[in-house]
Amino acid sequence: MRLGVLDVGSNTVHLLVVDAHRGGHPTPMSSTKSVLRLAEQIDDRGRLTDRAATKLIESVDEFTHIASTSGCEQIMAFATSAVRDASNSDEVLAAVAAKTGVDVTVLSGRDEARLTSLAVRRWYGWSAGRILALDIGGGSLEMSNGVDEEPESALSLPLGAGRLTREWLPGDPPDRRRVSVLRDWLDAELRPVAKELVGPGRPDLAVGTSKTFRSLARLTGAAPSSAGPRVKRQLTANGLRQLIAFISRMTRDDRAELEGVSADRAGQLVAGALVAEAAMRAMSVDTLEICPWALREGVILRRLDSEPTQAAETVGAETVGTAHDGRDRG
Repeated sequence: MRLGVLDVGSNTVHLLVVDAHRGGHPTPMSSTKSVLRLAEQIDDRGRLTDRAATKLIESVDEFTHIASTSGCEQIMAFATSAVRDASNSDEVLAAVAAKTGVDVTVLSGRDEARLTSLAVRRWYGWSAGRILALDIGGGSLEMSNGVDEEPESALSLPLGAGRLTREWLPGDPPDRRRVSVLRDWLDAELRPVAKELVGPGRPDLAVGTSKTFRSLARLTGAAPSSAGPRVKRQLTANGLRQLIAFISRMTRDDRAELEGVSADRAGQLVAGALVAEAAMRAMSVDTLEICPWALREGVILRRLDSEPTQAAETVGAETVGTAHDGRDRG
């Protein structure tokens, strides 16, 4: 079947069209993005602004049309940190459904970690043993650890690259003292979490997923995306430290000129790198494998694992939840 996966994230709304069947490898057919920066459009009351809601409705409507003309049999739409954090998310998503006919599911941070873990496990297989998976988004950091498709530990922290850039590194280039202070603060935040995460056992394989880790790996010498998804890519702690020393002195525009860095994410690259560094240090990880599959693939795989009549219920009831204090614990 042909499926459309609509991901409403902190920075972008992303439609991925795939051909997929149960037991098979999901094949991407097209990818369309719109940069909305929803996380930057939350007012002093914690509400998504009217302008942000209007832009979201317009994007979902446009992408629904693209999915329809692409032959998608179903659209699976979900939202992550920015919408999850907004106090008026129910109101906004009700308006989206009324205007577009698309019901957008709000994933909890823990379920983001669980679905990403599923995608990583399917990519590497059982022979990988215990897998530690890290995913840095715009609003949150998801982490999981386990030997099965359902991880034993699945955590989410409000340590996304965009969030930390707004709260800690507003300067361009970032203030060097604030970079140093943020480094120390991240170490303090992640130290107790690391103990909880690796409690079930030390990983045999440590993995990074999603755009931030792919960009960092590319900047430290990994193969470009044009080499294909099956090329082995890694990010080392030593390479990351050297990269941070380099990019933290650059302006946003200069970082946007680097290969593998998109203009819409150049501003949050330093914060993303600092989160990656702190997470690796907290987990005593020297090298991360970069996995091409992440949350969107996890949503697809969970859908394919379900009977057709149970699909909507599974993606909704099993994986929907709301964050409470910003930290979802498995």
